[in-house]
Amino acid sequence: MSDKNKKIKVTLVKSLIGTKKSHRATVRGLGLRKINSSAELENTAAVRGMINKICYLLKCES
Repeated sequence: MSDKNKKIKVTLVKSLIGTKKSHRATVRGLGLRKINSSAELENTAAVRGMINKICYLLKCES
């Protein structure tokens, strides 16, 4: 079960202008602010769900 200890690097690559309020809140919840800002997050089900919700705004790396 080494997947639980892995980190996911997430980068915001598209603007939040014109997106839903809940999607903007999800981006902030992931710790992202501006375009090209990155965050390293734990690989948990909650984080993967947030990433899946706004996948059109992000670039993900393992």
